[in-house]
Amino acid sequence: MEITGKIKVLNEIQNIGNNGFRKREVVITTEEQYPQYILVEFIQDKCDLLNGFVVGQEVKISINLRGREWINPEGVVKYFNAIQGWRIELLNSQETISENLPELEQVSFIDEDDSDLPF
Repeated sequence: MEITGKIKVLNEIQNIGNNGFRKREVVITTEEQYPQYILVEFIQDKCDLLNGFVVGQEVKISINLRGREWINPEGVVKYFNAIQGWRIELLNSQETISENLPELEQVSFIDEDDSDLPF
């Protein structure tokens, strides 16, 4: 499955527990009549895929839906869902690159003080 949208939130890597588990979350705003804010988590080595991305960029994320069952201490069964990303691609890279370039200074190759011109 894939989702596309603009990066709204890009969190730092979270280290969870003492066993080295890592997670990084990104929120994508979809572009449709009723925009959705989708939280996608990247885990373990996939956290590094988000390096270099910034808020505002339009991306396509390949995802897997995950679900798990948990029984609380009272014996009540609870279910949890997660959206896990495993690939991310930048869309409209020309726009993003041009937005990040510094403004160029105008340069003139004609010496305006040169009065030796014949015209």
